Amino acid sequence: MKYHRSFVLILPVSLIVHQPAWAEIIELRIFPVSGPQQSCPQKVIAYQTPQPYQEGGYATNGMVNLGAIATQITLSPAAPFSAIWIGTLKPPYRNCKATAGMFSIDGKEYTGPSYLRLQMIEGKATVILDMTGLQDANGFTTQITKKTIQQGNPRWTWGGTD
Repeated sequence: MKYHRSFVLILPVSLIVHQPAWAEIIELRIFPVSGPQQSCPQKVIAYQTPQPYQEGGYATNGMVNLGAIATQITLSPAAPFSAIWIGTLKPPYRNCKATAGMFSIDGKEYTGPSYLRLQMIEGKATVILDMTGLQDANGFTTQITKKTIQQGNPRWTWGGTD
């Protein structure tokens, strides 16, 4: 009599149901206000990562690498649908006069509304996260639920209902 061995691979449910969330890379492209701006960076990078799904809504964590071009970053007083961080431009960029908006996500051109913007003027860098006019699946305004500074960079969480 021959015996056949069968192997069954049993994976924990957590490995089957949840996949790791990878950060999306957002490129903010710099646009000079006027004339050549040799003292401006070419781009600033931000990251956003969707939180694991929770019934009834969704949330996304984000961070912009403002510390690459600025120091002394502070969070402005709270506004209902936006967050504003202001820093002092580092010496190589002090004379930069430019703005920036979302240009690409994971290397693909982004053509939607730029809810993340950057202004560089008078030696200051201002990052604006603005949910004004953005709606979730149920027609409610997308909310910013967390605004902070960690490791010298602006960080946030925004989300909505599904």
